[in-house]
Amino acid sequence: MPSWASKEAWASTAPAWLFLGGGGFVVVLYVVVPPPFAAPLLFTVPVAGIVAVVVGIRRNEIGDRRRPWAALAAGLVAFLGAAVLRTIVPGASAIPPEPVAFIPDVFVVPGYALFAAGLIGMLRRRRGAEDALARADAVLIGVAASLAAWSLLLAPRIETGSPSVPQVAVAIFPIADVLLLVLVIRLMVADGVRQPALWLLGSTMALLFSVDLIFAVYEGSGSERLIALFDVLFMTGYLTTGAAALHPTMSTMSDPQHVVTRAIGMPRILTIAGVVMAPTLAAYLIPAITAWDKLVRVMLAGLLAVMVVTRIVRSQASQARAEADARHQSTHDALTDLPNREFLADALHDWSVRAAGERQQISLLFVDLDRFKQVNDSWGHHVGDELLRQVAARLSAIVRGDLVCRIGGDEFVVAFVGPADVALAQPLAERLVTEFKVPFHLSVGEVTVTPSIGVVETTEVVEALGLIRDADMAMYQAKGAGGNTFAMFDASLRERARARIELEQALRGAVGRGELSVAYQPIVRPTGELSGFEALMRWTHPVRGAISPEEFIPIAELTGLIVDSGAWLLEEALDQFAVWQRDRDASLPPLHVSVNVSPRQLRGQRLVDVLHRSLQRTGLPPSALWLEITESVLMGDPEMAITTLNRLRALGVTLCIDDFGTGHASLAYVRDLPADVVKIDKKFIHGIGAHRGAEAIVTAVIAMAHGIGQRVVAEGVETVAQRDWLAAKGCDLIQGWLFGPARPAISQDAWRHHALAPRPVAIAELP
Repeated sequence: MPSWASKEAWASTAPAWLFLGGGGFVVVLYVVVPPPFAAPLLFTVPVAGIVAVVVGIRRNEIGDRRRPWAALAAGLVAFLGAAVLRTIVPGASAIPPEPVAFIPDVFVVPGYALFAAGLIGMLRRRRGAEDALARADAVLIGVAASLAAWSLLLAPRIETGSPSVPQVAVAIFPIADVLLLVLVIRLMVADGVRQPALWLLGSTMALLFSVDLIFAVYEGSGSERLIALFDVLFMTGYLTTGAAALHPTMSTMSDPQHVVTRAIGMPRILTIAGVVMAPTLAAYLIPAITAWDKLVRVMLAGLLAVMVVTRIVRSQASQARAEADARHQSTHDALTDLPNREFLADALHDWSVRAAGERQQISLLFVDLDRFKQVNDSWGHHVGDELLRQVAARLSAIVRGDLVCRIGGDEFVVAFVGPADVALAQPLAERLVTEFKVPFHLSVGEVTVTPSIGVVETTEVVEALGLIRDADMAMYQAKGAGGNTFAMFDASLRERARARIELEQALRGAVGRGELSVAYQPIVRPTGELSGFEALMRWTHPVRGAISPEEFIPIAELTGLIVDSGAWLLEEALDQFAVWQRDRDASLPPLHVSVNVSPRQLRGQRLVDVLHRSLQRTGLPPSALWLEITESVLMGDPEMAITTLNRLRALGVTLCIDDFGTGHASLAYVRDLPADVVKIDKKFIHGIGAHRGAEAIVTAVIAMAHGIGQRVVAEGVETVAQRDWLAAKGCDLIQGWLFGPARPAISQDAWRHHALAPRPVAIAELP
């Protein structure tokens, strides 16, 4: 534990322990100083204890939970009032007690009632009443103590003749203490937090019981030592109560506690056995004389036996409930209480065996919520949990009678068995897509989420996990189609998934094995003047050869490998470009190098640090570097993305929006992003001269970008006609096979020239 934590803990608990230690010192003084000096101390400690309880209530800020503690404070005042009366009323403290001793009991009885009210209030707020075993243990101890009190205290007095009212009260008070002990034992044996405040208050109840029990047993003795013992115990009870209230854990005594059923421990078994055997032995050693004595003992002994049996029965029932709860928790989701993956796997196994013999079909719908992460990021995980609970309820209502499971995150599964010749899964998937159009009513308002659903059907004996995996693959196919739809599984999905996994494993070591390389494609003005190059990552597999970026880049982004490989690409491109700039004719205009950056690279500070080091190492001006980002950077965590982009722009680099028009973003995002350049996606450029819609979009983008002070790059330019049309519309830069394909640095010599001439492009050359 760090030193500051221990100091903070000591500062919060010190008042309780200092009060207990200081009060203990005063009690010792009371014993050793002469009587004239001891008398004031007898009342100083109780007053200090009452003040400590009041201070503790205020200091620990327990709010509306102060009532039980206020009742205890009032009980202490009542007991102090009784002590004062015994001091000032002649004969009130005589031993053995006389009738006048009944006067202080006017305060003692309310004191017991107030203590009981306080303990009951704590017990209710703590919800200890939910613990059946603790309740049975407390009642068992109470009955046993009552049997002991009857046999040792009450019965002897009744049998000796006509005892006075004070004598009977003296014998009854220990029984009242037993009731208070039962309540505090309920607090202590109930499951929950057992903190110092609880132990201190338990000590108070034990001291109160000890005072009354000793007084009842030795009521005929008026020795000064016995009276001093009473006073010491009396003062110590005030100290433990005051310390309990001052301790910061006093709030836990009236805090709700989660009841957890546990196996009974050996200390608890020995304690219960002791409290049952001791009074039984006492009743046996002190035989009954009168019929009433025998009857009461038989009734109490019978009740004790009933409570022992009750304890055993409740223990077994509690253990059975605990096992059932454990099974339920292991097979059900804690948030939605739906069956989990383990339950689903067992059910599918049973269905698979039965379906094969009865010619039935197992159907599985794997439901994943589209863009669920945005809900958590926008409103917090508590709203996400709220949404998941409502999704669970809606699915259960739609497919009533079928198995609905939550197998993780925002993933749900609907499974059922039906006739093999009836198609049930596809209509259900269509219905789910329709039903999810209805908004969910959350605490933040109405929220609509769409599902991506993978559907798999089989009539064969299959492995449960394999069936879930197949449905998962189909779900990803639906998500890849844009979501808010469903896809049926076919065997080709499994083969594609296996190939993707193999490719992912090979990609993990590609950088270290030197399999990655960089190709550079010229970016020119419509007049042919060279402006710069785009650095493109290439991968040559030792067995499969060249692998298309369209195949491995999405895998790198999905797995996070793009972070390391993207950093490598930046450093390689800047190092190469520094060599070109050094060897380029100084009279020629400076060039720029353009590098793609994925959304994953914009998370955190690493990209900024890599660029800063690379620019310092190469000596290139930051303006020579263009970073190309896609609109999708705003679809995950837009605040973090824009923060990182602003840091990059502060370095002096140029930011470009790549593939504009192909993502989910609108034109308004161009205004929000701190970008200087817009790149029009090649699918719009290919439509020039053939599709009016494409030409209208390109015209609008150029006008919009120029209107807010941005330059425009058209990529995928392959013909002179496309170049001329773009030049007429005012496009600033063009890129494409018309001015050269992407080539490795060793094969690229365009950097030496001021301008490039268009070259004829053969159909076979086009990508």
